[in-house]
Amino acid sequence: MAELGDLYAQTSGGGPRAWNQARGAFLRRLTADVHRPGFELVIAESTGLSGCAYGFPVRGDGPWWEGLDCHLPVSLLRAAASGRVLLISVILVPPHARKENQDRPWNLARRLQQRLLTDQGAAFGVMLVSRSDSRTTEVLRSWGWRYAEGDAPRTSPSPSPSPPGPFRVLVLGA
Repeated sequence: MAELGDLYAQTSGGGPRAWNQARGAFLRRLTADVHRPGFELVIAESTGLSGCAYGFPVRGDGPWWEGLDCHLPVSLLRAAASGRVLLISVILVPPHARKENQDRPWNLARRLQQRLLTDQGAAFGVMLVSRSDSRTTEVLRSWGWRYAEGDAPRTSPSPSPSPPGPFRVLVLGA
C-alpha cells in the first residue's frame, strides 16, 4: 500500500507538500475500494513499481447508474445488467509513460486497462471524470476511451456528449 501511495503522489503533480495530502486521500479511497466485490488491481513493475490500475464490476441495478442511465448506450446498460461492466477507478502511470506511444497497444496505460478488462471478462470499462479535468479526459481519450453517448436524440449538438452534472462518463470497449 505504501508503494502505491508513493506512486500516486508522484504522478498527481504538485510538490512535496501536495503529495502527502494526495497520497493520504488516495490510500483512503483504495482501502475502501479493496472491499468492493470483484475488486481487481493490476500492477506493472520493472526495477520497482512503474504503474497500476484498479477497478470493480458495476451491475445494472446499483446506485452508481442513478441519473446516468438515460444518457448511456443501451449496449452498455445491457452489459452492466449481465455483470460485464468494470468501473476503472484508477490508472496510474508516470508522466513520461502517459505520452509515450499513446495510440499503440504496448503503451503501459493501455496494457494495464486491457488487462483489467480481460481478467474480469468485461465487455466495457467505464470511468467518471470531473468535467473540469480536461487534461485527464484528453489523456484517456488518447488511450482509446470515448464519451458515453445514449440513444436519446439530442436537442443541441455537443463536442463532448455526456449527462449534465459534475462528471463525464467515458467508456472503453474490451
